[in-house]
Amino acid sequence: MEGTLAKLYLNRWATFKKVLEPVRAGRGAPIPPKKKEYDIPGLEPITYADRMHFIPELAKPKPMVWDKGWHDPHHQLGPRLENMPLYKTQPCYIFHQKTKVLEGVKQALWLTKSKLIEGLPKNIQKISEEFGTQFENQDEKVQEIISRSCLWSNKETKPEREMFCPVLLQDLIHFCRTLNFKYPMLSRRALAENYRLATTWNRESDLFQVRGLNGILLNAKSPLEPLASKEEIIDTQKHVLETFYPITPTIDLQETYVYDEVNDTGFKEGYPYAYPHTLYLTHTCNQTDGVLFKPEHLQAKMIMFSFGNALANAKKLHGEEAKVLENPVVVQSVATDGRMLHFVVFQLNTTDLNSSDGVKNIVWMDSDQMLYDYANYLPKLKKRVVVVPSGVFGYQPDTFKKFLAIYLHGTV
Repeated sequence: MEGTLAKLYLNRWATFKKVLEPVRAGRGAPIPPKKKEYDIPGLEPITYADRMHFIPELAKPKPMVWDKGWHDPHHQLGPRLENMPLYKTQPCYIFHQKTKVLEGVKQALWLTKSKLIEGLPKNIQKISEEFGTQFENQDEKVQEIISRSCLWSNKETKPEREMFCPVLLQDLIHFCRTLNFKYPMLSRRALAENYRLATTWNRESDLFQVRGLNGILLNAKSPLEPLASKEEIIDTQKHVLETFYPITPTIDLQETYVYDEVNDTGFKEGYPYAYPHTLYLTHTCNQTDGVLFKPEHLQAKMIMFSFGNALANAKKLHGEEAKVLENPVVVQSVATDGRMLHFVVFQLNTTDLNSSDGVKNIVWMDSDQMLYDYANYLPKLKKRVVVVPSGVFGYQPDTFKKFLAIYLHGTV
């Protein structure tokens, strides 16, 4: 008898403890599960609407729609999808600023029908070697830019990336723009921010779009010359695109049935700087919106938006017809998380993207290039010994030379 009472007491204490733990943690009591509502066709449920009070045995009445007799814009039901003017039966898969594709670079290469080449093109490597040093005391000035963005622009001992990452990128671009007096062709460029891109293409019976805000775009009055020769473009026909079956290529893309098939570069007709040169992206590792990009996701985003800018520009110049371009469109991209830089050069060779056969586009990628190792407000100590000094530590000058070569490409 005593053993039975002890077991009963322990069971009740365990149940009470489950209820008490969330209260102690400050989360409140657990919410009881909702009762399942059954909707049987042809039968009307008996509710307690006539009784005017809650009765457990009867069903909950459905609220009546109140017709005010006049149009209230703050309390109105939107139209159904089928009744919207832009509704279509075929879905469209959209890649936007917060899209994080599961397969990363592989998925981006398949969506854009592209061949990947590791490293930067030879022309840009040559610029980096020959024109990589353009300033007196260049390394000291770049380290001052890093210190200003990471240490001097805030009073916190551990600055957040949301604060110093955009400042670092803008200061590096401004530092490169000071070469306008030396290379007059650099004055034929303009930076554009908060522009909206939209372009549409078909890929194996599916419809895709790249649209929305994406970054800072450097435009020029003249396009970049193709980096791959005609022989290299023809050789891309032998390349076989890598698949990731059984994962569908549309995974993590926004599916919608209400859309418009548009092609918009984000700039009005007659804009003097009509050709995209370099797209600059920043990833601030912001966890408040639930989107945390890894390097492979950021690289896929660079490929997709470089491709989107190139495709929108190509359709504007050569029409909507899918074909192999006589003059390929080249768009560069640079992305950073505040410490590491990624470089992508995209060459659009064809707008015929439906089939996986034929000529492919080309992507050059040089990723995971560290600009510096640490930027500490206070020195890092271990057993009273300075392990990492304060300030900028582990600066890599070759990374900035590549950044400068991307900027000077098309001028020198």
